[in-house]
Amino acid sequence: MVTSRKSVILEIKHIKKFYNNLIVVNDLNLTVKQGEIFGILGPNGAGKTTTLEMIETLRPIDEGQIIVNGFDVAKNPLNVKKIIGIQPQTPAFQDKQKLKEILEMFAATYQVKINWRQLLDEVGLLDKANSYAETLSGGQKQRFSVAVALVHNPKIFFLDEPTTGLDPQARRNLWQLIKSIRDKGLTIILTTHYMDEAELLCDRVAIMDNGKIIALDQPKKLIDNLIKKGFKKDQKVEQANLEDVFIDLTGKELREN
Repeated sequence: MVTSRKSVILEIKHIKKFYNNLIVVNDLNLTVKQGEIFGILGPNGAGKTTTLEMIETLRPIDEGQIIVNGFDVAKNPLNVKKIIGIQPQTPAFQDKQKLKEILEMFAATYQVKINWRQLLDEVGLLDKANSYAETLSGGQKQRFSVAVALVHNPKIFFLDEPTTGLDPQARRNLWQLIKSIRDKGLTIILTTHYMDEAELLCDRVAIMDNGKIIALDQPKKLIDNLIKKGFKKDQKVEQANLEDVFIDLTGKELREN
């Protein structure tokens, strides 16, 4: 079992996935260390989501093996489900159920006791404890889905494009939340189409295309390698961008009703 921060908590060995004789994940090999934020990047159709779904036990593995914290995903899916947390891209919750009630329901499902006040406070939603999920803003729903995914104290937390559709303040607030979760020792695996997000958050990233990993390293090293190849931008790189201007003018605080 995993005991140290630098131990391997996820190992993928030669996995393949086929849909109607079309290979969408092709001989994928990957290791993720405990306590890191690991990004999986790639264009639509690259195989990112399918790969995550196989790790999460949501899709069968056609070939190869996935080991999560010592458990073989194919042979021990129930054990794997107990130690992973998943935040979907578009979270949905039961209507007319208060946030604290939803957390208690999920805790009962996992047969664990929780402090719902602490969970909601950690994601900045304690004042919404008696609110219904359908009344939350987009950013609030994303943060609440994080709280739900952490109910059973998982070892690995999966986020699928977590900031899609969020305004700049909500986006940056979620970035800070993700970092704070990592700082507690959780391993985080995320997919995103925002390269600035991956560069800021991820300790390492794997870039996928056509079902294969075509690059894997720390974001800075990947950038340095590109520069060494002679890459130059047509546009001058500034120390700030338009999003920084927006945040500076409108404030960093969340605008939520």
